[in-house]
Amino acid sequence: MTGGAVLGADGLRRCGWGDSADDYRLYHDTEWGRAVHGDQALFERISLEAFQSGLSWITILRRREGFRAAFRNFSIAEVAEFGDADVERLLADTGIIRNRAKILATVANARAARELDGGLDELVWGFAVEPGRPAPRAPAEVPAVTAESTALAKALKRAGFRFVGPTTAYALMQACGLVNDHLADCHAR
Repeated sequence: MTGGAVLGADGLRRCGWGDSADDYRLYHDTEWGRAVHGDQALFERISLEAFQSGLSWITILRRREGFRAAFRNFSIAEVAEFGDADVERLLADTGIIRNRAKILATVANARAARELDGGLDELVWGFAVEPGRPAPRAPAEVPAVTAESTALAKALKRAGFRFVGPTTAYALMQACGLVNDHLADCHAR
């Protein structure tokens, strides 16, 4: 192991978590840390990060298509109109995580996103980390919370979002490319 990245069976070095399962490998190599733009795409990521809270990310990845079907492909306009019957439908849907608080938060977050002046993309990307930050060399150098994620969480909460604390906001920033936390010797960097 050099600098924290692990050598995969395919001969590529990647962040250790990104080589621990096929689902993680695909996500790490094709999505994580790459710029995500667009209100709908960011709404999906915020929603999935909120559902992940307290669970492993692989649980969410393996149910991602179920979430997309249940939440109408994360259409902000459609989810914002969900009512009590939709919530009950979601609570019975075995294709997603059936947590009432997280389902209600997703609906509330769609309503908040719908009302944003400038849109979700503008709000989220306003907290992108300046380029040139040194690459982490080991997992221990990757923070769970930063000043930027704390500020993003506060801005989202002020706008009416739920389940968006500083740790969730930082995971969102990592996943959507607002910060590049691939290890220095990871091929995806």
